Amino acid sequence: MTVPGITAPPATQARLLDLQRIDDELTRIAQHRRRLDQARDIAAAEGERVALRRTAADRRGELEDLRARIGRLEADVRTVEQRLDRDRSRLATSSSAKDVQGLEQEIASLRRRREALEDDQLTLMEQLESVEAAAQAVADQLGALEERIAALRTDREDALSGLTAQQTDAAERRVALAAELPADLVRFYDQQRTRYGIGAARLVGAVSEGSNMALTGADLAAVRGAPADAIVLDPESNCILVRS
Repeated sequence: MTVPGITAPPATQARLLDLQRIDDELTRIAQHRRRLDQARDIAAAEGERVALRRTAADRRGELEDLRARIGRLEADVRTVEQRLDRDRSRLATSSSAKDVQGLEQEIASLRRRREALEDDQLTLMEQLESVEAAAQAVADQLGALEERIAALRTDREDALSGLTAQQTDAAERRVALAAELPADLVRFYDQQRTRYGIGAARLVGAVSEGSNMALTGADLAAVRGAPADAIVLDPESNCILVRS
């Protein structure tokens, strides 16, 4: 099918292929930018960071609880020690057999109480050491992850910066090329590209590179029979066919 009202010499039509190549380049750059903006590796790392931060908060809570319990045990041990010192002083000065017997029983009880408290304290200290090691491991993992996220973001920003430069260069080349072509031809090319995804493609033999399909006999005959300066369309992809 020919396009009424628009004509261009074959050499001018051929330059639409250069325009299409630039537009393909711009499309690839835009797609790459979208993939970088949606960077799954960064999103996954940030999700991992959320989980690690939650774990780190849990470890801190466990440490605070253990340290508080150890502090209470230390206070209880000091109280028992004070009572032992008091009872030993009283025992040293007592002359009553009954008082001596009572003090000795109380001192024995206090010693058993002190031993139990110290055993509990030792158990909690071992738990504290274990939780401190776990908390440090999480902190190390979190630090390494923060560094990886920062590196990923830097890489993404560098890549985006490079794509921006490529995009600017391609856009400038497109503007310059479009300015050298007939305005009505460029408008029609843009219209087809916007509607169908491709604006121009070569016809190689009987095959359209726009659809990668061979034209039927009737369509091929119509294309070959059209004037050299006529704008003809691929019946499958609706792009401008640039004839060799």
